Amino acid sequence: MAAFHVRSNSLPSNPNPLSVLQVDEHLTRLRSSNTASTSSSPSTCRNLNHLHDLLECINKMTLQQSVHRQALSGEQNMTTVEELLDGSLRLLDVCGVAKDALSSTKECLRDLQSAIRRKSDGFLTEVKKYLACRKSLKKSFQNVSKSLKTRDSKREEDETMAILREAEAATAEVLASVLCFVSGSKSLSKPSGKWSLVSKLVSQKRAGSEKEEENSGNEFMGVDSALVSLARTKSEKGMRMEDLQRLEMSIEDVEKGLQCVFRSLIELRVSVLNVLAN
Repeated sequence: MAAFHVRSNSLPSNPNPLSVLQVDEHLTRLRSSNTASTSSSPSTCRNLNHLHDLLECINKMTLQQSVHRQALSGEQNMTTVEELLDGSLRLLDVCGVAKDALSSTKECLRDLQSAIRRKSDGFLTEVKKYLACRKSLKKSFQNVSKSLKTRDSKREEDETMAILREAEAATAEVLASVLCFVSGSKSLSKPSGKWSLVSKLVSQKRAGSEKEEENSGNEFMGVDSALVSLARTKSEKGMRMEDLQRLEMSIEDVEKGLQCVFRSLIELRVSVLNVLAN
């Protein structure tokens, strides 16, 4: 990846500068948001939205510009393209695991709220069920976390391949932050430094100017802590229905963001495969 600026002799030396600039803007915005964000629903959803915009931009660029289609189909890039296609499958798998985990958590959360409203004797049973679900979720995240590790290429690559590697690295970073948020971790994974590479194609970097809204922390952590205490004391003191409802809304927001990213990853993968088939 250190050779990002090196171009293939068989390709035009200058890809569309506007498109490259647009990719750089999306990357800068995403990098700024992910670096500054705390682990909360608003920041997590914002990162997912920025990632979706980045993937959509790269997909359109790949489809519309011949220089990028030529790079994808060039024999000298076949190894890199195969690596990226394999990487996209791993990222889709992580998205799927995260989506399933959120769905299961939401189902347990709704059962818990129902038991509270009915003042059911089975309330503690639902609490234990929820906590067991959370424990299983964290284990599943540990199992897929290795899929988020990306490696720098030691080969000299043209701009198209490097941009796609940027997309892979950015996606891995955001999904890692999603897993941290959903699992209730206190800190996000730090940017890997790979995101600065696209900026080498433009003369000026545009710093992200998004303002971080105030938030009250990780919604999962708050509910988890309250329910662990409740299970220990067998008292509903300190458990507020509004906290459970707030968490449910947060889950739904993150689910929507993940679904958009999942769809964009598939579309980009299909675009690459279509270029290779033609």
